[in-house]
Amino acid sequence: MADNDSGDGEVSSAQAVLLGALAPGVNGPTWTTLKSAFLMLGLCLILMLALAFSSSDSWLILHVTFLVVITATLFLLLNWFLSQTGLVSVKNQMEELQLAPKSQDKSEKNE
Repeated sequence: MADNDSGDGEVSSAQAVLLGALAPGVNGPTWTTLKSAFLMLGLCLILMLALAFSSSDSWLILHVTFLVVITATLFLLLNWFLSQTGLVSVKNQMEELQLAPKSQDKSEKNE
């Protein structure tokens, strides 16, 4: 346990998600968190749709179906956008926010 506190650059998942929210780009842990949030939202909406069908209220069915379509569209667009731009490493985000020292390759080129 003491090895993790030695400052060797290890970042927890929670810290990586915070970095993903503050720095440009999306890192892997942030995307995993977003996917799990969309999964939970989808499960809730499917449950709501099942309840709407059981109540036989056509307006409620229409509204919940529309929410499901909006959620699915947003998730597909996010997937497409990230496939076009790619993910950013946590290390690059830390360097962007100046929370970690620059890599030595860059500092050697400057000398």
